[in-house]
Amino acid sequence: MSWTLSIAMAAAACIVTVLATGALVRLLGARAILDHPNERSSHDRAVPRGGGIAVMAVIVAAWCLLAWPGAMAIADSSNLIVIALLAIALAGYSFLDDLRGLPALQRLLLQSVAVALGCLALPDSPVFQGLLPPVADRLAAGFVWLWFINLFNFMDGIDGITVVETGSIGIGISLITHASGIAVHLAAPAAILAGAAVGFGFWNWRPAKIFLGDVGSVGLGFLLGWLLLSLAAAGHWIPALLLALYYLCDATWTLLRRVLRGEPFWRAHRSHFYQNAARHCGDHGRVALLILACNGALVATALWAALGGDRWLAVALGGVAVALLLYYFARMKIRDGAD
Repeated sequence: MSWTLSIAMAAAACIVTVLATGALVRLLGARAILDHPNERSSHDRAVPRGGGIAVMAVIVAAWCLLAWPGAMAIADSSNLIVIALLAIALAGYSFLDDLRGLPALQRLLLQSVAVALGCLALPDSPVFQGLLPPVADRLAAGFVWLWFINLFNFMDGIDGITVVETGSIGIGISLITHASGIAVHLAAPAAILAGAAVGFGFWNWRPAKIFLGDVGSVGLGFLLGWLLLSLAAAGHWIPALLLALYYLCDATWTLLRRVLRGEPFWRAHRSHFYQNAARHCGDHGRVALLILACNGALVATALWAALGGDRWLAVALGGVAVALLLYYFARMKIRDGAD
């Protein structure tokens, strides 16, 4: 799998997503499929919701093209199709949730089924590097994947943030696999995700003209979860951890705080670090760019670890980058006199 193919597929995904999302903005607006602001929102006007339809359609079509027999000669093509089909099914159900709201338990059960089937399409090698027995390894991978889907959905709360995170992880996986020569079959699929995210960003940057909706955030979380777990199973578990470290820390720490406070943690809220920062500085773009800078550091440390650098030093450096950003976001809240 060449660099040229990855770049070409990413560019094509970007262009098609820009065009498809533009058409979707008009269609969703005409049909009044809108996200209206409420007390938990980070926006102050009604915005079309469901942009993930275009993003997921482009990604799944491109992945199926990659996996088409004889088209690109990509390894593990059957697994790629399985994951793409599961993602589109999960995204379709999530769009129903966007339209009328569905019970949280029902959503979790369907996501669990998709993850259980998706685990069959993971590489045969252990995700946790032999630290767990085979059955426990798959169960743990499924739990992590399910959590990642939900945290990815939780974190989609301000303009541009999912664009930044998807683009960063996608580019990171593509760089790591190409540069290391390990699991190179993941490079083009990851680049496609990054390209589609950048294309959607044309419409989603502050002020957003359209939101992803659950159809996009849940679908992207599922696809990125599979890519990261596959990267970990190929031996790059520390790079996989580093690439997603900001989202993992912000979402997990916020969840733990809400649980300890006795709050209904499954409900939508505005208490993530990045949400507090966006609310108190009033600029979604600034917050998203700060996260992009942090992710740039995480991609660099992940690439260094993948190419033979000191893995634990890479983890320490990545952890410092995330900790500094979270501290800055927290201090921003304190300076503004928040509770």
